[in-house]
Amino acid sequence: MAKKTKKQQEALKLVDRTKQYDVQEAIELVKQTSKANFDETVEAAFRLGVDPKKADQQIRGAFVLPHGTGKTQTVLVFAKGEKAKEAEAAGADYVGEQDLIAKINQGWFDFDVVVATPDMMAEVGKLGRVLGPKGLMPNPKTGTVTFEVTKAVEEIKAGKVEYRVDKSSNIHVPIGKISFDAQKLAENFTAITETLIKVKPQASKGVYMKNASIASTMGPGIKVDVSSFSK
Repeated sequence: MAKKTKKQQEALKLVDRTKQYDVQEAIELVKQTSKANFDETVEAAFRLGVDPKKADQQIRGAFVLPHGTGKTQTVLVFAKGEKAKEAEAAGADYVGEQDLIAKINQGWFDFDVVVATPDMMAEVGKLGRVLGPKGLMPNPKTGTVTFEVTKAVEEIKAGKVEYRVDKSSNIHVPIGKISFDAQKLAENFTAITETLIKVKPQASKGVYMKNASIASTMGPGIKVDVSSFSK
C-alpha cells in the first residue's frame, strides 16, 4: 500500500470512519478533504445487495446528471448517410465507418464514448476485442446503439454517465468536480442514488442499498447515510 502524504493524513483526521454522514455533510467533508492541486473528480460508490452472477440481477444503464460531470466527453459515432450528417450536426467529434474502424484497429483511442447506429453494429461488433476491455463498446442498454444519434450525442455532451454493477456488487459513478458548489454535487449524488433504487431488480432480496460513499480523486472515502432514499 502506498504511503499517505502529509496532506492525506491531515484530511483523514477530519473524517469519522465509523459515521455515516447525511449527503450535505458528506459533500462538505469531501470539499474540505480535497488537498490536490488540480480539479479532482468526485465519485460516488455504492455496494448493492445483488448477485451480479445472475442474469436477472445485472444492473446497467445510463442517465444524464442534473449538473453534468464537469468533463467534456469526446464522442465518436459510427453512422452512414443521413445519420452521419445528423451526428456531425449534433456535435459529434468523430463520425465515420470503415475509416474509423481501421484507425481503431491500428491503436487509435482518442475518444471517450462510442455511439453506433444499429445498421453499423455488424461491423462495429468486430471491434469487440479492442473496445470491450476499455468499456467503450456501444450497447443498447446505455443508449449508445440507436438511430436517435442527435439525442445520444447531445445527452453525452450534457453529462450523461453510465453505471454498471461489477463482480463485487459495486457501482462507481462520477458525480462532478471538486470545483462544483456543494448543492450541485449533492443534487447529482441524489439523482444517481434515486436512479439506482428505481432499477432495483425484482430478484434482489433483503437490503438492496447496503452502503454508499463519496470521495475525491485523492481524498478519503466518506460514508453516506442512504437509508432515507430507500423509504
